[in-house]
Amino acid sequence: MTDKLKILIVGGSGMIGYKLANYLLEQGYEICSTYNKNIISNINSTFLDVTDYSTIQITFEKFNPDIVIHCAALANVDLCETDHSMADEINIQGTENIVNACKKNNCKLIFVSTAYVFDGKKNLYTEDDETLGATYYGYSKMKGEELVKKSGLKYLILRTDQPYGWTETWQRSNSVLNVVHDLKLNQEKNEIADWFNTPTYLDDFILATYMLIKKQSIGIFHLVGPDFINRVEWARIVSDVFNLDKNKIKSIHSSSLNLPAIRQNIRISNKKLEQEIGIIMKGVKLGAEDMLAKF
Repeated sequence: MTDKLKILIVGGSGMIGYKLANYLLEQGYEICSTYNKNIISNINSTFLDVTDYSTIQITFEKFNPDIVIHCAALANVDLCETDHSMADEINIQGTENIVNACKKNNCKLIFVSTAYVFDGKKNLYTEDDETLGATYYGYSKMKGEELVKKSGLKYLILRTDQPYGWTETWQRSNSVLNVVHDLKLNQEKNEIADWFNTPTYLDDFILATYMLIKKQSIGIFHLVGPDFINRVEWARIVSDVFNLDKNKIKSIHSSSLNLPAIRQNIRISNKKLEQEIGIIMKGVKLGAEDMLAKF
């Protein structure tokens, strides 16, 4: 690249942000990542609290980004359900702070969102469907999306669901890693039969985001795989790929867990993404096989 685009990744120590930063750096972009709790040592990085506008202003003035990728969020669905004020502060007010800084600095904004912005009453959702929010987490991300859409900025909203892949030691685990971990220890693994998702292979999410940036795309896109699958069937596929004992996987119903947030089964379509950049997102079997090949 002749003129390096400067990309600021907010939430750069998380699973998506960290992988994005490293990949985009390899493609020749100038990267600055922000962290809140987990310091990033191998990339140009700085502390940032999305609830503190003054630290955001300082970061933007120092780095002067062309594009901002906002990955930071309170994504714990049950915590959002029990602590609305924390969800509001991080997912709504935090997003508003990033939007305002982007407006002041004339940056393009890429907002990482979720399938939970939908209510789950339709069989299949496209990017044009109305957002009503499933769970308080979904509501808070929906309000964040509204701030982005009304900002007047050039923007991308990237909705995803259950991202999985290899992670760093300090990052949250994911469904595939949990299955592999427990079955390798020969432990029984409870999986929830009534939770269905459209899982997203992390490496595909990263590649698709890069391709959307490169094409200078704008608008809303669903970055998910093609499968709509429950957690039990997904875990059995993972166990087959990793040659682990699928008989250790036990089927349970979510009601037995007494969780604060009632999950909806939300299927989102990735057809618009495939048409935009020509990518074919991997299903859960191919995603697990790719993980195994990279182990």
